[in-house]
Amino acid sequence: MEFETLVQSRRSVRGYKPDPVPRAVIDEIIQVAKGAPSSMNSQPWHIHVLTGEPLDRVRQLNTEKMLSGAKPKRDILTHGPYEGVHRKRQVEIAVQLFEAMGIARNDKERRQDWVMRGFRQFDAPVSIVLTYDRVLDPGATCHFDLGALSYGIVLAAWDRGLGTVVNGQGITRSDIVREVAGIPEDEVIMTCIAMGYPNDDFSANAVKSHREPNNDFVRYVGFED
Repeated sequence: MEFETLVQSRRSVRGYKPDPVPRAVIDEIIQVAKGAPSSMNSQPWHIHVLTGEPLDRVRQLNTEKMLSGAKPKRDILTHGPYEGVHRKRQVEIAVQLFEAMGIARNDKERRQDWVMRGFRQFDAPVSIVLTYDRVLDPGATCHFDLGALSYGIVLAAWDRGLGTVVNGQGITRSDIVREVAGIPEDEVIMTCIAMGYPNDDFSANAVKSHREPNNDFVRYVGFED
């Protein structure tokens, strides 16, 4: 696929077929994505790929903790609730998704189920957990590096007919992910990416989030035109 077409056509996928994803295809995707830039060629990332019973166990334990009212326990520091324009954009995509799925504003049961889908990593057959070396904390620079790696993964996957969604909910309880996946204590769990073959019958998969016009966030300095 041409690069611009690849970027413009990609969208987040939240409904998957149960079909397994071959390990060789995942390895191809990582082979491409690891070409992402990193600060001073530090390549600070580690990748843990979960499927099958271990992933099901993460889903189950994550769901149980969240339904019991347990607090999030992430490795990384996160902001509080979004406010202002960031909250506005968050609400916009939620409205698009709920409309696509036919979830009414007062349908508490289906709205709750939608939230829990995130903690279940959208029932995708694969979860790619991204970590970095703890010695690099505080990790603003390597967070940037893992963001570049993450984008490489989602584009390479899309180019191979696979859908993804970068899913912070999937590592809300980083302690569960660490225990089940056997992730060493000297690695910080950053995020995870749900991956699988898109289910074309899942309405929300047709949703593509809007992007602000360049003039709203770009400044050109020193140009004559």
